[in-house]
Amino acid sequence: MGLADQVGSRLKELRTGRGLSLSELARRSAIGKGTLSELETGRRNPTLETLYALTRALDVPLSSVLNVDEPVRVSGEAVDAYLTEKFENAEAVTEVFRIRIRAHAHQRSAAHAPGTEERIVVLTGTAQVGPADSPQLVRPGEQAHWAADVPHVYGAPSEDVEAVLFVRYPVAAPAPA
Repeated sequence: MGLADQVGSRLKELRTGRGLSLSELARRSAIGKGTLSELETGRRNPTLETLYALTRALDVPLSSVLNVDEPVRVSGEAVDAYLTEKFENAEAVTEVFRIRIRAHAHQRSAAHAPGTEERIVVLTGTAQVGPADSPQLVRPGEQAHWAADVPHVYGAPSEDVEAVLFVRYPVAAPAPA
């Protein structure tokens, strides 16, 4: 099963499991209803930005629509990402991505769920990452950590960046009875 089919099937399952119509998920995610329909039927390949908008609207981690056993590339404006691992416990879901930030590219990522954090370890190149209002430069062998529940950015000012990205989503506490 290809990326489009895998993601489409999983998106539809998550949407219907929450009792949401296509229109309601489109509204919540600011993704067009036609685009959403094409994604669910596997006729359109998703971008990283689209997947984050949809998984945020569904209140699930990105890994909920990707298969760790068969890593596939998901790309955005500046970032190519491969989900390599997913760890879950009672406190959080942590996703591990191998990423490439393309040279001279810049990508803005919308806020994730409250309490979400990201950490990057740069392998090659110099990355510009972090909160949109205060990104920092991270060189090979260095790391950075930021709250990802606010808009944040990824950039490569001069050359491709190879890095490992950790995204940690806290597990929501159960509602009081």
